[in-house]
Amino acid sequence: MANNKIIMFAGVGESTNIVYHAISKDFHIEKVFVEEAVPRKIFLRKRIKNLGFFVVVGQILFKLLIVPFLRKISREREREIKKLNDLNNKQIPGNKIQHVSSINSDDVIKFLSCCNPDIVIVNGTRIISKKILGSTDAVFINMHAGITPEYRGVHGAYWALVNRDYERCGVTVHLIDEGIDTGGVIYQDRVFPSRLDNFVTYPFLQISAGIPLIIKAINDMLLGGLDIKSMSDENSKLWCHPTILGYLYNLLFKGIK
Repeated sequence: MANNKIIMFAGVGESTNIVYHAISKDFHIEKVFVEEAVPRKIFLRKRIKNLGFFVVVGQILFKLLIVPFLRKISREREREIKKLNDLNNKQIPGNKIQHVSSINSDDVIKFLSCCNPDIVIVNGTRIISKKILGSTDAVFINMHAGITPEYRGVHGAYWALVNRDYERCGVTVHLIDEGIDTGGVIYQDRVFPSRLDNFVTYPFLQISAGIPLIIKAINDMLLGGLDIKSMSDENSKLWCHPTILGYLYNLLFKGIK
């Protein structure tokens, strides 16, 4: 396994640190490409075009007013989950990181051509372009915080709970393709939130469940290949952030925090 090359494509954030440290316990990671966030004006303009002005305003209010409150009251629970699951959120060593404006840049293509990695672990990036996917023979593997194809997009555990879809409250490790969380499924597992959990702690439960799966997938790949599961797209749906009114409705009438 020492001769196999693994790199990461990642966004800025705590989950990137956690995934890196978990994988690096067992495998050598050559490089971590960390891409800059999309400029806020561009992000909001695109979001408004796709979802509408009032939905985006509701999402912003949720993020500004509800999420900070949930983080404040959930600090102890968050620490407990991290401790129980040995989640290390320390910064990635600086010599491992290369910052890029976009994971789809020409600089990344040049590196892939020279490095010729076997596996690319993806965490929290924008959609990876066809140009990048086609520039290497590497397998691109992502850990998604939701059960696909029913809960693509973001906050899959939260939306599954809102829908009383407990069997699909979980995490997926899958291949990356040109779509949004549409790649072939490798492994999936459920998570079981307690009454102490809420919107901001569900992701820590998901990453705790997903880390053993992504390590298992890497092992499978290096030892002979992956068993890709065929999933029906009949109930496939893309989910986004809740609005403040939507969150309060689900809290008051469904008890979903």
